[in-house]
Amino acid sequence: MPLTEAGIYAAALQLIDADGVEVLTMRKLAAALDANPMSLYHHVPNKNALLRGVVRMIGAQFRTLTLEEAPWQERIRVLATDFRILAHRHPKLMAYSFGQPDLIQPEDPFWTALTAILDGAGVPRSEIPQIAAALCAVVIGVLNTELNGALHQWLSLKPSVPASGEDGPTDTGPDEDCMFRLVLDTLIMGLERRLTADRDGQSTSH
Repeated sequence: MPLTEAGIYAAALQLIDADGVEVLTMRKLAAALDANPMSLYHHVPNKNALLRGVVRMIGAQFRTLTLEEAPWQERIRVLATDFRILAHRHPKLMAYSFGQPDLIQPEDPFWTALTAILDGAGVPRSEIPQIAAALCAVVIGVLNTELNGALHQWLSLKPSVPASGEDGPTDTGPDEDCMFRLVLDTLIMGLERRLTADRDGQSTSH
């Protein structure tokens, strides 16, 4: 079977899921494809280009429920949750990609869905890029700490000074699912307040 970019990216993803980005080499990939290593370079010039292609392939496959009739708050929750599911489906690849500045592109399904939701929520068109970028930064930051284990470690920390008359918490606190919902609640409440303040400001200016 002739080599194709799609086949190369799919094989690379399997190797990354199994062993991680760091151990992936063009030689190992060629062996998995039963191909001559040099033949890969006719399709991808180097490992960095290969990884970018795999990330783009995963991004293009991202799917989420549209929920056009649902409130914008619920649509953001579903979108972020589906992105989290994707991150945990390919944790080694996503942990790598979260460190890449070109992770999210304008044509990506995640970005187009997010900006459409913000537009439907009433965010001024001029502010959509900034707010969308801020939401992406927070959500990706939380997911990155989930994948690298930092969030789990932080959740086990106890307050340095227990409240008066208390010995401090005895349980391990909320789990990562609860923390992700807390982050989404905080983001949504903040955006709700911003939109309300904008509407109030517009009404008092007339």
